[in-house]
Amino acid sequence: MVREAKQEDLQGLLQLYLCLHETAVSEESERLHAVWQQILGDPMHHVLVYDAEDRIVSSCVCLIVPNLTRGLRPYGLIENVVTLDGFRGRGYASACLAYAREIAIENHCYKLMLMTGSKQERTLEFYRRAGYNAADKTGFVQWL
Repeated sequence: MVREAKQEDLQGLLQLYLCLHETAVSEESERLHAVWQQILGDPMHHVLVYDAEDRIVSSCVCLIVPNLTRGLRPYGLIENVVTLDGFRGRGYASACLAYAREIAIENHCYKLMLMTGSKQERTLEFYRRAGYNAADKTGFVQWL
């Protein structure tokens, strides 16, 4: 079942992020909990999780960004799309992305964007099947 993350989901989410690019779970700290509270308290920041077998197996983040163009309509941004290795190919990430799309529509977004660092064709095809394309925009990143 896909849903919005709750306070008690922090450790499960941090474990899941090890399947992204993290090499270790963030240490317990005041800063960790302050960031988590900031995320949970922001009505424009949606951490979506998919529960299966009594744990979080997939997730994505959907940010709604206020905007002064397009008739003042916001846009959505997707980040941190991830599924546990043994749970891939079961539709969990697709369900998270579909839920993010619903949030974007409810917020009257005019577009929903995501970027991926993956060059794997299966990952790119997954995003194409989910309705995203790489032809409309060119993405650039500046690491800070």
